Amino acid sequence: MVDPSAPGFWPKLFELLLEATWQTLFVVIGTMIFTGMFGLLMGIALVATEKGGVLEAPFGSRALGKVINGFLAISINIGRSIPFIILMVALIPFTRFLLGSAFEVHSAIVPLTIAAIPFYARIVEISLKEVPPGLIEAGESLGATRWQLISRFMLPEAIPGLLRGYTTTAVSVIGYSAIVGVIGAGGLGDVALRYGHQRYSVIHIIGTVVILVAIVQVFQAVGGWLANRLDHR
Repeated sequence: MVDPSAPGFWPKLFELLLEATWQTLFVVIGTMIFTGMFGLLMGIALVATEKGGVLEAPFGSRALGKVINGFLAISINIGRSIPFIILMVALIPFTRFLLGSAFEVHSAIVPLTIAAIPFYARIVEISLKEVPPGLIEAGESLGATRWQLISRFMLPEAIPGLLRGYTTTAVSVIGYSAIVGVIGAGGLGDVALRYGHQRYSVIHIIGTVVILVAIVQVFQAVGGWLANRLDHR
């Protein structure tokens, strides 16, 4: 049991929560950087190589386009089907091979990124499919190349949806980041597990919940503000 009346309890609690908060933010921001890059590319490729897409026949081969599209679709579906805690445990050998350890703070970025990429890629796909077909036709009539159709017509039009989806993904990652405490990867989840659960400290649980809610609110507010500012519709 944790005794709040013990000498030095509150300064130690503040220091512990502060360190755990920085660890959580480090993991979440690192995860979202990789998720943004690879999830965006995967989502674009999925939409572009589908039937009628701007890259339906890459290198002049429709068969290659079908293979790429099918592989991406299956990969995204599989990635979204596996519960995160199972995926995290299954990736321990891979994380250890990649980073040398699966039980450090930075190690949590690997399973979180692999879990978040398919999620965001699907959101990217949905956002890009909401782009009016007439806009693509207008670009084609102007002689735009396939890359220009994606970079100058599809992506700018889809930016608000992409940002809102990115924010939603970040919120999910924040929730997942608490789970990595189960394998000792630090962060607020680790504090909740070691102190809140194992030592029956309600104060530690309340502290972690309040901080997580605050982080989510900040991410939501910033993401919503940016999406509204860039929405020209």
